[in-house]
Amino acid sequence: MNRPMSCLSLCFVSALHAAVAVPEAITADGIPPLSDKLREDTRRFMEFRAAAFQGWHPKKREMLISTRFSETAQLHLLRAPGGARRQLTFCQEPVAGGGFRPKSGELIVFSADVGGTENYQLFRFDPVSARTTLLTDGKSRNTGGTCSEDGKWLAFTSTARTGSDNDVWIMDPDKPAERRLVSESKGGGWAVADWSPDGTTLLLGEMISANESYIWLCDVKTGKRELLTPKTDKTVARDAAQFSKDGKELFVTSDEGGEFKQLGRMSLTEKKFVPLTADIPWDVESFQLSPDGKLIALVTNEDGVSRLRFLATDGSAPPAAPQLPAGVIGGVEWTEDGKEIGLTFTGARSPADAWSIEVTTGKLNRWTESETGGPDAAECVEPELVKLKSFDGLTVSGFLYVPDEKKFPGKRPVLLNIHGGPEGQSRPVFQGRNNYYLNELGVALFYPNVRGSEGYGKTFLGLDNGFKREDSVKDIGAFLDHIAQNTRLDSTRVAVTGGSYGGYMSLACSIRYADRLRCGIDIVGISNFLTFLNNTSGYRRDLRRVEYGDERDPKMAGHLKAISPTEHAAKITKPLFVVQGKNDPRVPVTEAVQMVKAVRTTGNTVWYLEAADEGHGFGKKKNADYQFLATIQFLRDHLLGTKG
Repeated sequence: MNRPMSCLSLCFVSALHAAVAVPEAITADGIPPLSDKLREDTRRFMEFRAAAFQGWHPKKREMLISTRFSETAQLHLLRAPGGARRQLTFCQEPVAGGGFRPKSGELIVFSADVGGTENYQLFRFDPVSARTTLLTDGKSRNTGGTCSEDGKWLAFTSTARTGSDNDVWIMDPDKPAERRLVSESKGGGWAVADWSPDGTTLLLGEMISANESYIWLCDVKTGKRELLTPKTDKTVARDAAQFSKDGKELFVTSDEGGEFKQLGRMSLTEKKFVPLTADIPWDVESFQLSPDGKLIALVTNEDGVSRLRFLATDGSAPPAAPQLPAGVIGGVEWTEDGKEIGLTFTGARSPADAWSIEVTTGKLNRWTESETGGPDAAECVEPELVKLKSFDGLTVSGFLYVPDEKKFPGKRPVLLNIHGGPEGQSRPVFQGRNNYYLNELGVALFYPNVRGSEGYGKTFLGLDNGFKREDSVKDIGAFLDHIAQNTRLDSTRVAVTGGSYGGYMSLACSIRYADRLRCGIDIVGISNFLTFLNNTSGYRRDLRRVEYGDERDPKMAGHLKAISPTEHAAKITKPLFVVQGKNDPRVPVTEAVQMVKAVRTTGNTVWYLEAADEGHGFGKKKNADYQFLATIQFLRDHLLGTKG
């Protein structure tokens, strides 16, 4: 005879079948209830963390980092490698970055926006009183806070005057009301690169496109500008620049005279670029001059993998740099005494963490050890670098992560994940939540670097511009061919996803390769180039026109309309999931809304997720968690066919 279940048992069973609560800022349109069991199965993978090195205290061996211990990333202080971190900021919004005041370290300046709008404001934080003070106007977009060598002045760009032009301003963080407009700009591509050692001159960068940029000097007192890199019939990209210790020359990364960005020096009198790294056939993606001006720490991008090197400015033999595992290095900065550098490192088996290197000995110190959330770091899947020929013979490449064949025998389903930019690059970083696909669902992850991706030379970078846009979509056909030929992968179970420009690519692939895909996911993606260029924020519109094409030209407008996904919605015959932040300043919410409407008109399945307090991607944990759970359910339903 069966006995009735107790009240406790009934409550337990009910809890197992309860639906995940939808966060208050989320609109889940067409998304079925997500089971609590799904959340419990994935919870540990959603608890991974990352830490990013932000800077050194100028007087102490203390490190400022950013990491998340609640809903958003905030600033924390570390006093020793592996030591306890002390949270400094407690903002509701994510802190985008920050640093100590040079020389004294008596205050911290940091940046944050509200709701993902990217209208960043600068703030002063007093470590003693823990008081935070707004330094900017609370409305405009303010970026690139760069301190003078003596720590008194902060230079930054702001759209306060017109709402779209990046003018150059300075302020004393102790007297923000007295901030001063130094020089007016035209366009949104301006940034402050450095101060001269004597504090009289600013070094400015003007970005026209990923292939074209210029360096200017700006007199702080008068605002007068001098172009150091003349405009010629050959476009040149210059990504980073810094004054030498004596202020008589610059160190610059430039692709002048070659395919890759080399580190070189430039005299302020002769204004000629002299390469220092001509023997390295890869981009120098960042560098930092030591405080005494004798050494440069530089990072190269070699097939997507970062490599650290030291270079002596007098041509002598530099100290050897330790070789880190395959991964990505960022945020390199010297200590004030020049004995150590700090950096952020992430690899397939290491979440992003803060590290330092003792220069003379090469000793590595790990300051943070972030949680992986799911698997043991040593068991995370290492990617394979895959190189293949596209439709026209061009070599393209990508990183392929294949689940453990012992745990998941047979051909594996594949999630193609296309980067944004378009000038972005997929690189071998820690997979975070995505380790759930590899370790629990047995789904392979494939990250293509199609033409137009950075890191492979300036010719490759420009191969998708303007009328050549669809050639990058054709490149995905080569990756699908590889999947079909790879005995470990299942070409009958392939999904595509991507964010921003990658969202456009996901839509375009869902149209062009509808017969080869099971489903597609569009995250903050462009759905119509004409409406996108009309509605994107003014400070970035001209930059995007150079990349995609100028819609004011009738011929280009016709081309942009012809390749826009909204024009071909009827060809998307497989289920589609669209994710969007309502406050997105780059790809406005209207891009998502019109795509969802167009596809639903054809009768196709569309899930739509919108967050009212997010912008170009989700920065708040509860929203990102819900997006992840919904994505897993979507893939279970439409890629794997395993509901629940």
